[in-house]
Amino acid sequence: YDGTNYVGWQVQPNGMSVQAALENALQQILRSSVSTVAAGRTDAGVHARGQVVSFKLPKEIEPEVLVKSLNGVLPDDIAIVAGDRVADDFHARYSARHRTYRYYMSRRPTALERNFSWYVGGYKVEVDLLRQCAGSVMGEHDFASFCKVDSSSEHTRCIVDKSVWSESESKLVYEIRANRFLYGMVRALVGTMVEVARGHRNEGSFEEILAARDRSKAGMSAPAKGLFLEEVVYEGS
Repeated sequence: YDGTNYVGWQVQPNGMSVQAALENALQQILRSSVSTVAAGRTDAGVHARGQVVSFKLPKEIEPEVLVKSLNGVLPDDIAIVAGDRVADDFHARYSARHRTYRYYMSRRPTALERNFSWYVGGYKVEVDLLRQCAGSVMGEHDFASFCKVDSSSEHTRCIVDKSVWSESESKLVYEIRANRFLYGMVRALVGTMVEVARGHRNEGSFEEILAARDRSKAGMSAPAKGLFLEEVVYEGS
């Protein structure tokens, strides 16, 4: 889904969410209310290529029929890629083994990708410093410095097994894979890395921020429009 016009995945009173759009479509097709659970509760303006959603149907229907029906009634900025039956104890969020997010930054103005990347061409960004910061988050850490203060997570430790920056002439892309993510974590990581790479923070400050476990020590949150939930992987998938 293209998250531009949504308040995020989760149903909220202040606007249309992706969850509400999907549940409205399910009710229209099944003539019954259905509660859905997502693998990642993406924030307002964040996009997804690989979101996974689970729910229990009130009546039997073939997955391919449901997929086709949903795509016929959903808004154009939400598309169902595939559907399948799963075990009764499957849970899109808690059964996930790891998730992958990518953050896209553009080095030059772009009309076609303006809603899907953060333009950083107005200033110099040292890629070597971005990569140095990315290496610091590998492994298991407490990411309290990089989650929103009002996060409802029971703890703030995550295990990161991939954290890399790639570059091309026109783009910079950050890819991070972990067993779990905190609310606002990736955007806070990217925003702080960019501040270091622009020279607004000392080169060694990123590791100090990570160790501080204090959100006020970290930098800005990168704009939501550059962030994509790319993939969710389950055991045996």
